[in-house]
Amino acid sequence: MNTDIAHDLRNLQSWLQNHLTGSVAVLLGGNASERPVSLKSGNAVLNALQELGIECQPVDTADADWLMQVQQFPHAFIALHGPGGEDGTVQAALELLGISYTGSGVLASALGMDKLRTKQLWQGVGLSTPAFTVANAETDFAAVMETFSCAMVKPAHEGSSIGMAKVHNGAELVAAYQNAAKYDASVLVEQWITGAEFTVAILGSRALPAIRLETSHSFYDFDAKYLANDTRYLCPCGLSAEKEAELQTLALAAFNAVGCKDWGRVDVMQDEAGKFYLLEVNTVPGMTDHSLVPMAAKASGMTFAHLVAFILALSVKNISGVAA
Repeated sequence: MNTDIAHDLRNLQSWLQNHLTGSVAVLLGGNASERPVSLKSGNAVLNALQELGIECQPVDTADADWLMQVQQFPHAFIALHGPGGEDGTVQAALELLGISYTGSGVLASALGMDKLRTKQLWQGVGLSTPAFTVANAETDFAAVMETFSCAMVKPAHEGSSIGMAKVHNGAELVAAYQNAAKYDASVLVEQWITGAEFTVAILGSRALPAIRLETSHSFYDFDAKYLANDTRYLCPCGLSAEKEAELQTLALAAFNAVGCKDWGRVDVMQDEAGKFYLLEVNTVPGMTDHSLVPMAAKASGMTFAHLVAFILALSVKNISGVAA
């Protein structure tokens, strides 16, 4: 299989039909807070696979017997978001069953889902990420805000901006912490970076064109991601060629440091001086009509079906040993 992103979809489709050994299970839904987003992603993937003529069936991991259901499939396309799907647990179950699956493996999935340990790893290898602290009920919230002045509060193991809030003072921090703690025992307080927000999709070993995110909300929250019609996605992103290359190089380094593979997305802030700061890595990004990886793929000349086929083909290649 030619893994060049511009590879002809018909050849890729033919390759899949020749190398898939059976039907594909599309894992979707689940029990996490991001279940509604996962259902949208999974159904979009199902429609694309059907368009490609690839036999597929949905498997909702919220079903008590989902492991029994999935055993009949040799391949799985993971469209699960959040804990219980993006954190390595499903990946481990599929490995034990001998089922090939899309995206990162067990360790990288677990690490990428943990924002705290991801940031600690990035710091350890010298990659820039905003300063942070871990909050708990005993935290001196006023002292934290004296240090940060403005901060982002986020549960360490959630996605889609669930439980996140921007805060400016100790009272706001207390309320934001209490809300975030409903979702996760581990809560991060991260230095707010004033500037532009970017996201970089990774496909295979390449960084796709960066997307700049602009929203009228105080930050790129759940509503801005999935509901608002006025969120702006700029691609080309407005950076110079040199700065975009720097951003893509940083995103790839961050992705590889966590041990991710095949596809994902890295979120980055740029401060007013032009310096980039890593926010997080997404090992199973959204695949909805508001999602960013499909936008970046489109900017690279790929249809949504082409993107789905490419991701699936990478997983078959990695598991079966088919030469790239």
